[in-house]
Amino acid sequence: MPKSLQPFYQKEIEDYKSCFIAGCTLEAWRHLERAHIIGQPYSIEHTAIHAKMLAFGIANRNIKEILGQIPRLLVGGIKSWAGTIPVGNTGRANVPAWRPMPIPKDLQAIIRQAHAKL
Repeated sequence: MPKSLQPFYQKEIEDYKSCFIAGCTLEAWRHLERAHIIGQPYSIEHTAIHAKMLAFGIANRNIKEILGQIPRLLVGGIKSWAGTIPVGNTGRANVPAWRPMPIPKDLQAIIRQAHAKL
């Protein structure tokens, strides 16, 4: 992951942790999804987010999320490495793993700006 994107990725993870501690489940998921969108093209970050999503699914006893995250955890990083990711996909088990999705406008700007610095 480019250094210019790392602070935004880390901020989403920090916000996820704060929401998790506060018991704000929906908001915590939103931050994991945003971190997924930022980190999805990069194997290590992509895999790490799916590990966090799996752990969060376990913590919430969400069977659908647990079962949905296991295959994503196993192949997400490989798909990033191969360049075959569905851009914008939020990474949750409530959407098909292969479906591209619109990237929120603020994240589009962050990603565009980070790539301009490369």
